[in-house]
Amino acid sequence: MRLLERMRKEWFLVGIVLAIGAAKLQPGVGVNGGPLKPEITVSYIAVATIFFNSGLSLKTEFADSRLHASPCVLRCDFDQGSWWK
Repeated sequence: MRLLERMRKEWFLVGIVLAIGAAKLQPGVGVNGGPLKPEITVSYIAVATIFFNSGLSLKTEFADSRLHASPCVLRCDFDQGSWWK
């Protein structure tokens, strides 16, 4: 039972080891043009997922304080953009 508790606590590390083991056994799954299509999934889907997950982890007080400042930032950006005309 102690091993099972340790695996539950270190679930991320266990998942990494399993993913590396699976990649060692079947490397053809992740090559360009393979079933996972890494040329698309790594460049677009993985990046979007990372940003989405980090956005979900923000506290609402932090997000509210940042949203309050955005009209000022947008107006300042618009004003500076009109300088070059």
